[in-house]
Amino acid sequence: METFIWEEIIMLRNIDLDEISDGKLYTAGDLAKVGCQDCEGCCDCCCQMGDTIILDPLDVWQLMQGRGKSFEQLLDESVDLHVQDGVILPNLKMAGEKEQCVYLNEKGRCSIHPFRPGICRLFPLGRFYENGSFRYFLQIKECSRENRTKQKIRKWIDMPEFGRYETFVADWHFFVRRLQDRLMQQSDMETAQRINRYILQEFYFRGWDAEQNFYDQFSERLKKAQKVLA
Repeated sequence: METFIWEEIIMLRNIDLDEISDGKLYTAGDLAKVGCQDCEGCCDCCCQMGDTIILDPLDVWQLMQGRGKSFEQLLDESVDLHVQDGVILPNLKMAGEKEQCVYLNEKGRCSIHPFRPGICRLFPLGRFYENGSFRYFLQIKECSRENRTKQKIRKWIDMPEFGRYETFVADWHFFVRRLQDRLMQQSDMETAQRINRYILQEFYFRGWDAEQNFYDQFSERLKKAQKVLA
């Protein structure tokens, strides 16, 4: 199953937005036809996704808190590492004959729904990035559910501190995109490996203090990383 859930997919593949969406761009306060009546047992969007469910630092922080495990333990349980345009990033594993998310239970329901990754929260929406920010678009070919109901996008994604969440999403996206551009042009493999080790250590393996606000911690680490990699 090919998916256009990727936030950067339009920019990377030069896809016409009108071909994959309803032709509109939305903000978090807008209504969009995303409601799927709790999927009613459908889990198609959780199967055969390959390595496309990439996890950002907030996703990993939530999984660590929700599962009570370190990032190293998550790598043993449910997470892989792969190269995305020169940058090594974690993604959720698919497993079994159906190649389904390892967190689907025997009834095909998400067992980590309260702390599911951002990409899962977003679907069937995508993000269109420009000028340091983004807007949302509604994918029209990736979900077979008919007669979806309108919901406010902010409520659909359902993240606390929503303004800070959107700022984090944009900051991380553009940081990674700049890093990808740099590494794709990097001929020194040792330097590329050193940069990737630093990113993985600083934003994933190091972990996050559960007693402190995630966004404050991330902002400090991002500023540090930007200086170190300048």
